Amino acid sequence: MSQRLSSALLAACVFLAISTLSGARAEPAPPPATGNAATLSPEQARRALDTLQDDQKRARMIDTLRAIASVSDQPQGATPAPEQKSPASLSADGLGAQLLLTVSEEIGEISRQVADMARTLTHFPAFYYWIVRTANDPAAYNLLIEIAWKLALVFGCAFCAEWLIFRLIRRPVAFLEARVPQAPHVPTQALPIIEPPLSVAAEPELHRRRASLARAWQLLLRLPFVLGRLVIELLPVFVFVGIATTLLGTEIGEPATVRLVILAVVNAYAFSRGLICLVRALAGPFGLFPVRAETAAYIEIWARRIVGVGVSGIAFANVALLLGLHRAGYAALLRMVMLIMHLFIVVIILQCRRQVAEAIRAPAGRQGLAARVRNRVASIWHYPAIALDLALWAVWALNIQNGYSLLLQYFVGTIAVALITRVAIMVTLSLIDRGFRINPEILQRFPGLEIRANRYLPLLRKIVSGIIAFIGFVAVLEVWGVDAIVWFYGGQIGSRLVSAVATIGIAAAIAAAIWEASNALMDRQINALSREGHYARAARLRTFQPMLRTVLLCLIATVVGLTALSEIGVNVAPLLAGAGIVGIAIGFGSQKLVQDLITGLFLLLENTVQVGDTVSVSGLTGVVENVSIRTIRLRAGDGSVHIVPFSAVTTITNSSRGAGNASVSVNVAYKADTDRAGQILKDIVDEMRREPEFRAAIRGDLELWGIDKVDGSMVSIVGQIRCTDSGRWPVQREFNRRMKLRFQENGIEIASSAQTILMQIAAPADAASNLTLRRATG
Repeated sequence: MSQRLSSALLAACVFLAISTLSGARAEPAPPPATGNAATLSPEQARRALDTLQDDQKRARMIDTLRAIASVSDQPQGATPAPEQKSPASLSADGLGAQLLLTVSEEIGEISRQVADMARTLTHFPAFYYWIVRTANDPAAYNLLIEIAWKLALVFGCAFCAEWLIFRLIRRPVAFLEARVPQAPHVPTQALPIIEPPLSVAAEPELHRRRASLARAWQLLLRLPFVLGRLVIELLPVFVFVGIATTLLGTEIGEPATVRLVILAVVNAYAFSRGLICLVRALAGPFGLFPVRAETAAYIEIWARRIVGVGVSGIAFANVALLLGLHRAGYAALLRMVMLIMHLFIVVIILQCRRQVAEAIRAPAGRQGLAARVRNRVASIWHYPAIALDLALWAVWALNIQNGYSLLLQYFVGTIAVALITRVAIMVTLSLIDRGFRINPEILQRFPGLEIRANRYLPLLRKIVSGIIAFIGFVAVLEVWGVDAIVWFYGGQIGSRLVSAVATIGIAAAIAAAIWEASNALMDRQINALSREGHYARAARLRTFQPMLRTVLLCLIATVVGLTALSEIGVNVAPLLAGAGIVGIAIGFGSQKLVQDLITGLFLLLENTVQVGDTVSVSGLTGVVENVSIRTIRLRAGDGSVHIVPFSAVTTITNSSRGAGNASVSVNVAYKADTDRAGQILKDIVDEMRREPEFRAAIRGDLELWGIDKVDGSMVSIVGQIRCTDSGRWPVQREFNRRMKLRFQENGIEIASSAQTILMQIAAPADAASNLTLRRATG
């Protein structure tokens, strides 16, 4: 009972699917027969069998049944659950979603067409079934045995006759080969040419004409010998065919199937031998077109491979067809044989691509558009050649109506579009290069303009080349019959894509213009301040410049990125909210980093340090090389680099704020004349101020404060010299040098920092008299 019910349901589903696929209205189901068995009309049964036997209809029926099953799985009246959407997902009508949907549909359609084409071209199961059937059929087996021994007999007799003829024609062939003209010889009496007086520039053309005539004359001289040699070499083949045909006319050729099979093999052998002789007659040392022995051997080897595979494969397919192979298997076998032959041609193209490219390439030193086109074609010629070779096989294999005329149209149109596209790219790029040449007057006003413009020149060349190449690709699709222009009509995916790309491109161009204009203005302002002598302001702006560039770059990148995401259909509002939350989290989690940024910002705003200042920070002293928004980099006197984060900075000692006083402190001996020493010090400073080397570094006379300290051994004289911040140390070192020399000249002794103790010891005679006196008084 259940089995009958299942059969009835299956029949009803099959009928419903067939009706849906055929577009016909579903007929009312016939009433169930006795015993709950489903009945189908003969027409319905025939339609069901046609559907089940056809691969495409069966696949569509399975898809229809799956769709019906998925709908029936939902409860009646239930509404599908709304699809959950991620915060930053693509909107359904956005460009990104439409683009992905279109690409997936096109890929699916192409894959289905490729699968259908593969099923059409490959019917190898029929070939396999024929082999199995032939092996298991005793009659077919006996027929193969009969064909084998009769074929061996016919070929043995024919080969013997061919060998005898081949021995007989050796001398005539050698006689003709010895008399074939090898070197071009053109008698001037045989070629009367009326030549007008030529200039020196026309002499190469005359030489080319003479060379062409010499080659033509050589071909005329070689032609009789080549034809005679070809006819003599074909005699063994004719004898082979005659002997084989004669034997097949006897009882050996019975039955008809045996005769046809052997005749197919004989014809294949004769045809291949004749083609090889023809190839040798055309190209070779003794052929119509003389080539080197190495080239002739290469041509003959590949000719034997192609002819051997092609003729043998076609003969085998015909024999198999005579022995009962299905027509689909026969066609699949022929397609495979022809594909192998075309793949051989592909190998030949790849092996000879360099030699052909050298022949196409323009001569060295020749310039111009034609030479550039020839050089470009020489580098890529093998790609269209391979495509054309495989396309020829595909047109033949798929049996496309008017396929070769369409292929010719597509190939010529594609080559024309490619050449026009290449020429347009070269002309446009030359115009762009000419437009980027800046006048000398503008270069004088804006020195860095040329460098900034050339920075974007390669990118602009690539963008323009890409746009022209895309237009050329659309033109190629139109040549191939694809209505690609429709993609760019209003509301289509192509127009939306072009609009989005144009919007993003304009945004990027504006951002680049703002970036370059800002950098140019900052550099120009720094140069102007330096020329006007405002070195402090220039240094301050130079210190701010890296931070300003970083902030501006982040801002521009954010705006352009959000614009691009908005154009492709991404909802940017959740991204902005998420970025704000992430910023707050980073602020709380990295307080040290925030402290670095805030401290550095205030230090820069208050002009505490500048690049080039000599500062002491956190116990480290050096020259400021770079100030970022988070760290300060110092170059110490020994060459080492100190990087100090702003959060570790509590005190900054800046020694480069316009004033730097050279201290004067000298200790002279207690007995020295201090007034004279002070006057000498003043004279030294006066001399230094009159010298050009120190005139700009010293801002005033020596401020002699007087005697700072007096003790029993020395006197300290102190004072200062007002200097600039950069001249403090050179002035102080030079002052100390001259002070030492001048004190030596004037006999002023510089006191030593060490303490000296003097002791007076009495003479020996005085000591003896003192001792006698003490005894007398005692």
